[in-house]
Amino acid sequence: MMKKYDLEERLIQFSANVIIGVSTLKKSFASEHLTKQLIRSATSSALNYGEAQAAESKRDFIHKMKICLKELRESQINLKILKEADLIIDDEKVKPIAQECNELVAIFTSSIKTTKEK
Repeated sequence: MMKKYDLEERLIQFSANVIIGVSTLKKSFASEHLTKQLIRSATSSALNYGEAQAAESKRDFIHKMKICLKELRESQINLKILKEADLIIDDEKVKPIAQECNELVAIFTSSIKTTKEK
């Protein structure tokens, strides 16, 4: 069973890896636009998770967790767009970031489902 701070740490690390990883993108208007959006959505997932930990009710917790999930899904699609548009210079540096994003989406999806069932 994952402890809450493990997930928080993963989200913080994911955000940091996105910030570091975007340096491997080709320089263009499109990559700059997507990069800024990716940094916003990735860091937002970590910041909103912090808010979820201070939720005032189960309903509030689920709502904040859904916001985290929404931001992670946005990051996930953004990474796919960057790949499809051939804007990534070093795919090997971005692959683990995309993989972690996929895992975090799965964790949040499962966590929200489990919380709703309780």
